[in-house]
Amino acid sequence: MISLHSGEFLEVSLQALIIPSERVAHVQLGNNLEHALLVLTKSGYTAIPVLDPHYKLHGLISTPLIMDSILGLERIEFEKLEEKRVEEIMNTSVKRVKLTASIKECLELLINHPFLCVENEEGYFEGILPRSTVLNQLNRHIRKVNKHEA
Repeated sequence: MISLHSGEFLEVSLQALIIPSERVAHVQLGNNLEHALLVLTKSGYTAIPVLDPHYKLHGLISTPLIMDSILGLERIEFEKLEEKRVEEIMNTSVKRVKLTASIKECLELLINHPFLCVENEEGYFEGILPRSTVLNQLNRHIRKVNKHEA
């Protein structure tokens, strides 16, 4: 049975767990799909944030969204990659949390999302909280608790 009685795990600050914005692969509004696909491919991610020049989050762009937008009836229309912009096809329904959010809030959202976008109080993009980071933290906590009980 997992026990979180100490509350130590739930009290960890979000700031300590996020990947900061300067280390997160992203594209900007106005970038074409070719650029977005290059960034996605080079980074190895399937989805990345779309930011404006002031680092405000506007959506997520993903490889499946890009591929779907260039699929024609007869062929893949690669020429559209240069013509279309990320804001035309990005997903604007992004799960985001404030930097002051609790780990408990984030846990509930991470059940259905591989990462959460984190913003500060002014709405500027601070980074992402990957599900894997939270699970690693939980795993460390459980090992620590089990070590003390043994």
